[in-house]
Amino acid sequence: MRKISYFDNKNIIHDRLRYYRNLRGLTQKDLAAKLQTMNVNIDQQALSKIEKNSRIVTDYELACFCKILQVTERELLGDLERFDAE
Repeated sequence: MRKISYFDNKNIIHDRLRYYRNLRGLTQKDLAAKLQTMNVNIDQQALSKIEKNSRIVTDYELACFCKILQVTERELLGDLERFDAE
């Protein structure tokens, strides 16, 4: 299996995902439950891995995170310019 990473990151939303989840007062378990109602099969352990930057995030997961957390994709993805400087 091919390793997928970007500047040693499995995903670039891990910090902002945790920030917005906490800002909305949601636990990882709460967020997982909301995702499952959107037919996204993800559990608390998978969310923990995403927030620890040890699991990739799919495009549909990103879209659902944005909808649940009421943020734009840009807000979760952040500024990619910080990676260009490295």
